[in-house]
Amino acid sequence: MTPLLPDGIAPPFARYAHGALSDPGARLIAVSGQLGLAADGTIPDGAAAQARICLANIDAILAEAGASRRDILRLNAYVTGREHMAGYMAARDAWLGDGSALPASTLMIVSGFTRPEFVVEVEALAAIAAPG
Repeated sequence: MTPLLPDGIAPPFARYAHGALSDPGARLIAVSGQLGLAADGTIPDGAAAQARICLANIDAILAEAGASRRDILRLNAYVTGREHMAGYMAARDAWLGDGSALPASTLMIVSGFTRPEFVVEVEALAAIAAPG
């Protein structure tokens, strides 16, 4: 993945790229929106804790396809209020690590999810090299 950060436009607001280019012939992996639901069925309080679960689930789904977070082209995240943005962003920034592979990213505020205790949902699009 090649981050796209063109000169002549304002830099990103946070740790993401304006665009991301996949390698020619890459296979796409679409990851459904992940909620902050732990494997044991619990839902932690707070955006940061829920986001960590969302991102760990994305790691597991990508690993199932032979990919990793470094293969992500785009993250779409949804929070139920502005007060949850900082918690999500802190979890995302820690998860991205050194920032050498920053994906394109969108963060939206939505009115809610299937259950009121959910405050964050994250989906991803990744690309890995085609076999052969």
